[in-house]
Amino acid sequence: MCGIAGIFHPATPKPVDPNRIAAMIAALSHRGPDGDGIFTAPGVGLGHRRLSIIDLEGSPQPMQAGGLTVTYNGEIYNFADLRAELERKGARFHTAGDTEVLLHGWRAWGPGLLDRLNGMFAFALHDADAATLFLARDRMGVKPLHYVELSDGSLAFASELKGLLAHPLLRRVPDLTAVEDYLAFGYVPDDACLVAGVRKLAAGHFLLVERGRPVPSQRQWWDVSFADRASGSATALGEQLIEHLRNGVRSRMVADVPLGAFLSGGVDSSAVVALMAEASPKAVKTCTIGFDEAGHDERAHAHAVARRFATDHHERVVSPDDFGLIDTLVHHFDEPFADASALATYRVSALARENVTVALSGDGADEAMAGYRRYKFQAAEERVRGLLPTEMRRAAFGALGRWYPKVDWAPRPLRAKSTFQALAADGDEAYALAVGVTAPAMRRRLFTPEARAALGGHRAEDRYVAAMRAAPGRDALDRAQYADMKIWLPGDILTKVDRTSMAVSLEAREPLLDHRLVDFCATLPAAMRLRHGEGKWLMKRALQPYLPREILYRPKMGFVTPISAWFRGPLAEAAAGMGRSRLLADTGWFDQGVLATLAADHRAGRAEHGRTLWQFTMLERSLRRLFG
Repeated sequence: MCGIAGIFHPATPKPVDPNRIAAMIAALSHRGPDGDGIFTAPGVGLGHRRLSIIDLEGSPQPMQAGGLTVTYNGEIYNFADLRAELERKGARFHTAGDTEVLLHGWRAWGPGLLDRLNGMFAFALHDADAATLFLARDRMGVKPLHYVELSDGSLAFASELKGLLAHPLLRRVPDLTAVEDYLAFGYVPDDACLVAGVRKLAAGHFLLVERGRPVPSQRQWWDVSFADRASGSATALGEQLIEHLRNGVRSRMVADVPLGAFLSGGVDSSAVVALMAEASPKAVKTCTIGFDEAGHDERAHAHAVARRFATDHHERVVSPDDFGLIDTLVHHFDEPFADASALATYRVSALARENVTVALSGDGADEAMAGYRRYKFQAAEERVRGLLPTEMRRAAFGALGRWYPKVDWAPRPLRAKSTFQALAADGDEAYALAVGVTAPAMRRRLFTPEARAALGGHRAEDRYVAAMRAAPGRDALDRAQYADMKIWLPGDILTKVDRTSMAVSLEAREPLLDHRLVDFCATLPAAMRLRHGEGKWLMKRALQPYLPREILYRPKMGFVTPISAWFRGPLAEAAAGMGRSRLLADTGWFDQGVLATLAADHRAGRAEHGRTLWQFTMLERSLRRLFG
């Protein structure tokens, strides 16, 4: 894993100051502590920070071959097969790693190279003969890439926003629409950025910049489709699923450095460990984070899996009261990020880095195989919507939604207000609201009239509605999973894993996001993904020979951080301070009286606003870091 950065002049080949490239990659040193390199030529400069994983002593970057130069972050898991194919075409290789495959592959196939790659990657390739710069990002968006057009006409890019911030010509102006997006979802989606003008290359997209022409729009080179359905029995499809899982895991076990796995004791990480143990001639190294509160602690389940597969197991108990990490996370995420599980992900990454350089993760199966609880609720709501005429449904449930009291403290069956409101809405709109953190009505209260006017009607949820309506799928579950893969997965889950693992110079690999596995899962009948309220139904059935039932069918826990308790305890004063924050006041965006009321009501137990208060905590600190 690495960090990349660079500058390209599309209009004329102006010289690039290597010191600027040096400053940009210095900001990314945590992504690559093992070495660095800089390449400059008329009109272009490329930089690289290296974390050595394969061909440890060779494969320096930026790497050149003829008139081609590449700087690359990621891993190409099928590079050996591609290398053999290219050698048959006459290519001569001088290194043993995967980077050189990109150079010879570009010469052979041009942008068609991307379709042949199985991996996680973001790279920039300069073709001197064609006077072009090619930026590309992997299918699922595992690896990030940011870019911006600067006042001198150049295009600058970097793995993380902080790499661009090191360039003196980047104007640091906040984008209010990204604040709206962040408050809605708890992260800034990939089609937005808190620094105005900065863009993120979307998952499965590329950008081909040609000298003498304006910077074009991104082009999509891959998409997942739920439009087709596989045929066959559950047994036959389960066998195919296991083979895809096995291939995904084994392809990601190639490394010249110590390799291990995150192990939570949940289905996904346990499946990865099971298949790693099957393929490994020696004990798999596993890492688990435990908590000192029984309701949050999964160590017993992780121990059961570790014993079953005789892993070399490492664990650490941490207190859920780990708010001392807040500033560390703010630094590494750049933009505000309010998924509180980032605290635990950082801790498990740090533990893993003490023992390995590469760790396999179980992320991705929930999106590919419908594992989230929200899919279950959405399916139930869709059945109800289908029973009533639209106008009757909207009138009846709309009235109930307005009348029913909001009782955040009650058991879930008694918290019916949001359900009534969802049933009054169309399915796509209801799902877009269900994935959010701070609802539109609350955001309207929080924003000042001036900020609402400046937003000009921009509403964060509209992107979810649009993605669901454009989804290549057959039913509501298809549409929800598609939208999550396009928005939630790269914006939240993969950003969290990338930034927390890279913060400690650990390479995290995602075998359950192998594109062949994702494509296969998208063809499964909906009832094999979600059946009788059980998500990942076929996956769990197929894994029964590998994992005990108490692992396969226990309630999903996940990494839990008690942020609500923090704001009634050690962070209570910090929450109250949001209403007095000079920085937030200076933006002119927020009604600080409303903020103060939220904090007071939460602290007194009159309402539940912990997640929104966490959002403002992270937002304020990110604004301070980015804009002073």
